[in-house]
Amino acid sequence: MFTKILIANRGEIACRVIKTARKMGIATVAVYSEADKDALHVDLADEAVCIGPAASKESYLVMDKIIAACKQTGAQAVHPGYGFLSENATFSRRLEEEGIKFIGPKHYSVAKMGDKIESKKLAIEAKVNTIPGYNDAISGPDEAVKIAQDIGYPVMIKASAGGGGKGLRVAYNDAEAHEGFSSCVNEARNSFGDDRVFIEKYVLEPRHIEIQVLGDSHGNYVYLNERDCSIQRRHQKVIEEAPSPFVDAEMRKAMGEQAVALARAVNYESAGTVEFVVSGATKEFYFLEMNTRLQVEHPVTELITGLDLVEQMIRVAYGEKLPLTQADVKINGWAMECRINAEDPFRGFLPSTGRLVKFLPPAEVTDGKGTTRVDTGVYDGGEISMFYDSMIAKLIVHAPTRAQAIDRMRDALNGFV
Repeated sequence: MFTKILIANRGEIACRVIKTARKMGIATVAVYSEADKDALHVDLADEAVCIGPAASKESYLVMDKIIAACKQTGAQAVHPGYGFLSENATFSRRLEEEGIKFIGPKHYSVAKMGDKIESKKLAIEAKVNTIPGYNDAISGPDEAVKIAQDIGYPVMIKASAGGGGKGLRVAYNDAEAHEGFSSCVNEARNSFGDDRVFIEKYVLEPRHIEIQVLGDSHGNYVYLNERDCSIQRRHQKVIEEAPSPFVDAEMRKAMGEQAVALARAVNYESAGTVEFVVSGATKEFYFLEMNTRLQVEHPVTELITGLDLVEQMIRVAYGEKLPLTQADVKINGWAMECRINAEDPFRGFLPSTGRLVKFLPPAEVTDGKGTTRVDTGVYDGGEISMFYDSMIAKLIVHAPTRAQAIDRMRDALNGFV
C-alpha cells in the first residue's frame, strides 16, 4: 500500500481524505495557498507545502506546483478531491508520466466523460437511455430554432463544457430558443473558454437521480445504489439523500446496470457517478453526465452501504480488486446530507466572508437510533476566504427510516450554531 499521499485540494474534502488515509496508516501531505496557511486541512495533515498566492489559478490549479510538492515530500499518489484539477485529464496524465499515481480514473476515461457531447455519444453506443436531442455543436441561433422545433418544446440549451448551472437555458418557443442560444454561447465562452452548445428535450417534473459506481483495474464493476439530489437552488444541489424515495427496486436495477455499462465502456477505474434526469411524470430516466471524481454527496452512499469510498479509491489506485460483488451491495436505512454554506440571507444568499466568530456543529455520534456526521474544513475563529467556495461543511445523518432521518436532521440543524 502507499505510504504517503498528497491531497491536491482544500477545505472539507481535504480533511475528509486525510481522515481515511490516517485510518489506513498512510501519511498525508496537504498543499495550501497563502490564504489557507491556517486552514484546518493544513493542521490535520502530516506535512504541508505552500503552493502560491490565494487565487486558485496561481495555487490549487497549477499542476507544476502540485507535482513539485509530490517530489519534494516523496508522495507516491495524489487524491484530487472534487473541483480544482479533479476532472482534468491532462493533470491525471502528467502525474502518470511522472510515476505518481492519480487516485481516480485513468486520463482517457476522464477525457471521454468530460465532454458532454462526446459522453452522450458514448452513452448511446453503450445502450444507455439518453434525452432526445441534437448532439453536435450548433452553428447559430437560426439553426437552434429549427432543431428546437424538430425536438419539440420545451427544450434545454446547454454548453458542452458547462457545469454548476452555468451555460444553461430553457426555451418554450422560437423567440426564447433564438435568444437563449446567443446568451448561452456568450456565457459558455466567458465561463469555460468553449462556446460549443447543444440542445435536448427539457424533461417535465425532473428529478436528479445519480448512481454511484466503482470499478477496478481487473474489470470488476458494481453500482452502489442511487442518491436523490432533486432539492436544488440555482441548479446547485442543497440536500441529498440515499436511497431515493422515488426509485423502486426495478428502476434501481435498470439505472444501475446502465451506469455500469457506461463505466465499462470507458474502462473506468475508481469511484464515479453517473447522473440521470428522471421524469416525475413518466418515470423515464435519461443520462445526463458522468462525474469522474468523488461527489460532494458521497457520504450518504457510505452510510447506507457501510463502505468508505475514499478508501476504495485508494485501494483501486494501488491496484487492488474490489472487495465486493453486486450481490453484496445492500441498502441499510436512510441517509441525508445538508450543505452548510457561508452566505448572507439579507443579500440574496450571496457568499459571505470574514471571521467565523462562532462555529459549533452538533456532536458526531453513532447511537442506537443512527448516525450524525459533520464533514468540515473550518473551525471556531477561522477565516472564510473570498477566494473559494462558500460551502464550509456538510451535515450528514443516518437512521433506519426516511422519517427518522428527517427528524434526526431537523434536530442536528437546530443544534448547529
